[in-house]
Amino acid sequence: MHSTAPTDSSAPAAPAVSPDRVLVIGTAGHIDHGKTSLVRALTGVDLDRLPEEQERGITIALGFTRLGLPSGRVASFIDVPGHERLVRTMISGATGLDAVVLCVSAVEGVMPQTREHLDILALLGVQRGVVALTMTDLVDEEMLELATLDVEEAVEGTFLEGAPVLATAAGATPRGLPALIAALDALPAPDRAARGPLRLPIDRAFVQRGFGTVVTGTLRSGQVADGDEVVVLPEGLRSRVRGLQVHGQPQPASSAGLRTALNLAGVERDDLHRGMVVVHPDHPPLAQMLDVELRLLPGAPPLPHRARVRLLLGTSEVMAVVAPIAGADGALPPDPLPPGSTTWAQLRTDSPVVAVPGDRCILRRASPVTTLGGAVVHDPWAPRHRARHRDRSTAQLRRLAAGDRSVLLARAGDGGLAPDFCDQMSIPGGILLGETRVHADRVARLSDQLAAALAAWHADNPLAPGVPRRDLHHSTLAHLEPRAFDALVQRMADAGRLVLEGPRLRAPDFAVRLSSDQQRRLDGLLRELATAGLEAPRFAELLPRDPELVGLLLHRDQAVRVGDKLVHAPALATMQARVEAFIRAEGRMLPTDFKELFGGLSRKHAIPLLEWLDSQRITVRDGDARILRPA
Repeated sequence: MHSTAPTDSSAPAAPAVSPDRVLVIGTAGHIDHGKTSLVRALTGVDLDRLPEEQERGITIALGFTRLGLPSGRVASFIDVPGHERLVRTMISGATGLDAVVLCVSAVEGVMPQTREHLDILALLGVQRGVVALTMTDLVDEEMLELATLDVEEAVEGTFLEGAPVLATAAGATPRGLPALIAALDALPAPDRAARGPLRLPIDRAFVQRGFGTVVTGTLRSGQVADGDEVVVLPEGLRSRVRGLQVHGQPQPASSAGLRTALNLAGVERDDLHRGMVVVHPDHPPLAQMLDVELRLLPGAPPLPHRARVRLLLGTSEVMAVVAPIAGADGALPPDPLPPGSTTWAQLRTDSPVVAVPGDRCILRRASPVTTLGGAVVHDPWAPRHRARHRDRSTAQLRRLAAGDRSVLLARAGDGGLAPDFCDQMSIPGGILLGETRVHADRVARLSDQLAAALAAWHADNPLAPGVPRRDLHHSTLAHLEPRAFDALVQRMADAGRLVLEGPRLRAPDFAVRLSSDQQRRLDGLLRELATAGLEAPRFAELLPRDPELVGLLLHRDQAVRVGDKLVHAPALATMQARVEAFIRAEGRMLPTDFKELFGGLSRKHAIPLLEWLDSQRITVRDGDARILRPA
């Protein structure tokens, strides 16, 4: 891939730098307040590249370039449009910024779009930046002082309160540029989500001759390397990275915070658009019900419950319904939500979006399109909330807002979450049941359910020595995967809460206790079987007479099913010993030998017994005869 193929500007290639040496800086502000001119004066790059932009003198698309700072760090500039009709594009560019240069014309002062951009930046979590008073070469000192006071008043109470307000000019006689560069270089290093899943929100997609489809964006979290298999969400387009650039330089890999261009194999440009996200194939699932902390701007109109809004998340825009859950006091908030209020709410989107906990989004009116407020996503995969569960939902959201992501594991229920997903999302705790992690409280509840079901089974079947494991699974915890159920059983056995006996389970304090009448009937059955010897009665005839006691004989190995017969166990043991002795002496045994050995047994009794010997791996057929199976 040519070094300039997927780059964001025609700036000279800069040496590769590590992510902690890069600042992603947005220029924001009202239309015609000199944002693009200021970037051109700083970097020498004109970001108004489109013919319409050059003709009209305004920024329509996002522009990108970079500037080496004196310390060796790199400022990666994103120039966003200021026109009110292009706020969606502005939000796309502002997503993932480390800092902002708020541009305010010294000629016009603070304007409506200045305030809206400032509000949006705060809602998106931008926490640092500087203010550039532009066009100061066109005003006198008195107007400059008034413009400075205007800016200081506008940023009071915002994240830019106390930030440097620098007088600049980008005309024939530049002014204040060294001071602006020094202020940018003094900004602290950002804290980025390098350990999270790969997410590259696409802000541009184009075809580069000789290379194919190229997408660009600012890597929000994770890492991507040349050769990686990737998926473009939400459409699920599978692709492979066959080349990438970081800030215009070919690199083997990129990580969070870096401007990245990916050459994608196997996808067409026409299938891609802004709002899609490049992820790894194991990325967390798409979201459509997002639990958020919603904050309306003080100047926003009241927002009715169940209102439809435009949700701007990353570089995407979808329609969503706002379903309030609770206010700060835990009660259902008023309808409509008042301006300036903060509310726990659920955003139910018309189409799936890519979101993870901690993401920030903007809400705008459907029509007329104005900014209402913003939200912090706490659970992108939330269950639909019900009024009767408001207290529990509110408590969970407060814990999530405080950083307790174990709530996500609790909400996953008995099915739990995949360990890799927990690691990606930094979800702590959980107990491994089979192939998933399950919240400890859920495991305790499942254990109690299983113990109660076992006790109930013993009460209903007092003469059965234990319940078959699979019967208990299918009747009580059928929603658990077999491996999860087996892991739960083993965990309870290790804790002494149940006893494993082959395929059966029993409570540790359970034992079969026969009444005197039951003992008498059991002794009678044993005498009957002992008298019959190898000419045993049919199992189907004995079972209806006393099914529980017949089952007990089988479990205690006092009787054995042989074909359709129920044979006394001591008689079988004697038969086995005599057969082994006969074959050792004679070398082989024919069916006639077997019948004669046991007093002329009939064929209907002899054949099942011989087949039983084979099944027990004592004998093996050799033509018409039997020989002892080799050890």
